[in-house]
Amino acid sequence: MTVPELLERAGLNIPDKEAIVYGSKRLSYRQFDELANRMANALIKQGVKKGDKVAMWMFNSDAFAVAYFGILKAGAVAVPINFKLIPAEVAYIVHNSDAVSFIYDDVFQEGVNGFEKDTPNVKTTVCAGEKCQPGKASFVFEEILETSSPDHPGVKIDRFDHSDIIYTSGTTGRPKGALFMHDNLVMEAAHFIPVVGLNEEDRILHVAPLFHSAELHLYFVPGIFLGSTHVILHDFIPNKVLETIQNEKITQFFGVPTMYLYLMHLPNFDDYDLSSMKFYGYGAAPMPAESVRQMIKKFKTENFFSLCGFTEAGPGGVALKPKDQVRKAGAGGGYIHGMEFQIVDDNWNPVPTGQIGEFVVRGPMTMKEYYKSPEANAQTVSPEGWIRSGDLAFEDEEGIVTLVDRKKDMIISGGENVYSKEVEDAIALHPAVMESAIIGVPHPVFGETVTAIIVLKPDQTLTEKELLTFLEDKLAQFKCPRILKIVESLPHSASGKVLKRELREQYKSLGKSK
Repeated sequence: MTVPELLERAGLNIPDKEAIVYGSKRLSYRQFDELANRMANALIKQGVKKGDKVAMWMFNSDAFAVAYFGILKAGAVAVPINFKLIPAEVAYIVHNSDAVSFIYDDVFQEGVNGFEKDTPNVKTTVCAGEKCQPGKASFVFEEILETSSPDHPGVKIDRFDHSDIIYTSGTTGRPKGALFMHDNLVMEAAHFIPVVGLNEEDRILHVAPLFHSAELHLYFVPGIFLGSTHVILHDFIPNKVLETIQNEKITQFFGVPTMYLYLMHLPNFDDYDLSSMKFYGYGAAPMPAESVRQMIKKFKTENFFSLCGFTEAGPGGVALKPKDQVRKAGAGGGYIHGMEFQIVDDNWNPVPTGQIGEFVVRGPMTMKEYYKSPEANAQTVSPEGWIRSGDLAFEDEEGIVTLVDRKKDMIISGGENVYSKEVEDAIALHPAVMESAIIGVPHPVFGETVTAIIVLKPDQTLTEKELLTFLEDKLAQFKCPRILKIVESLPHSASGKVLKRELREQYKSLGKSK
């Protein structure tokens, strides 16, 4: 089975079922399938052939959904791109992926105008939106949908053909393209559906970016598999999220930890009726144990899932189920059917229970390979199919994995290893703190100094002395931050990860005076 077949079967068997809700637009499965056919036929008419790459620089929308399935129906490979990237970064991905066509939202028009010299592989561009400038794009999205045939494009697609390339966030260097096959995505859907209890009656809210594998592969494609209804929001606006859950009777929602933090601190949170919700998912970045406990109390339910994986894994990995949310708060989770995991040393050897090593996984939903990156493949994938995550973690006696740091973010201060999550979890217990990031900044004697970058809750204050006093019975002295910086917000990737590389660069001189 292929990904387009999932939509085609829904269009045939439940044609009038509501498939896509975006603002005032409501598409049935028949309408969604026909629009995807129109998109596919338009691309084929433009010269896109089976196996060609088509890049997408688009926000969450009905147009994203139609473009994605249209690309796959044409037998092409979709390349969704982070909408937070600057034009030069987008141009790199478009060029690196060998995309021959490029679909973008009208808000990116100016950024696209200077692409020509950096993306010689692109033959046609398609602009989506009401503000597309005549002559700037080869085609206008809405116009080609109106003029293209709604009939099936007739391209034969095999389950082992390539489906999409999801680029990593690039938090530690140039982003790499994780290449997936149709079989990977269908297997992901089949294995993931029972993990979070998805079914055909679900109404899934898509707020996290659809260009990211978590939202796209874990919720959107599986929801199409089942014939669920997909309610799409353009971007994250806290009040709008709760309003949509209430008005659209949402049953499933996935958000990154930062989203939940902002939702919980809405002054009118209790005014919304969230009783339709069955399960909440969170992931893409670790969540402090205290934040999990606050979340359970605020939302008045333990029906949360921690989904701990990474792009290259599909993003399969481990999951923490509702029954373990309280007693294992802050952990990543345990075994998911179909996915194997281990904690290993640098030579791929499993480490003893409780010892810190690198989290690795393998299974039928993991990427085929990094696109055009043989060196990265050799470093990341073992001959037995294990894939390195770059995350340091430990497994407890119950088989539950807890992440402690990114391998490249671990701090070595005075010869001691400091894992940022342990420190961030302790800081999260302070009543004035909304969010924190622990980084190491260069120090002339100790190598690195533990530094806390903190966002406070409204109308709160915190000094270095107060923080150290608060932590003295919670952390060993060498783990406690020696530098405190209060900021209004932390830099996040669109997938929710704190961009610690940016913080280290910004504050690299702070350690000289300590």
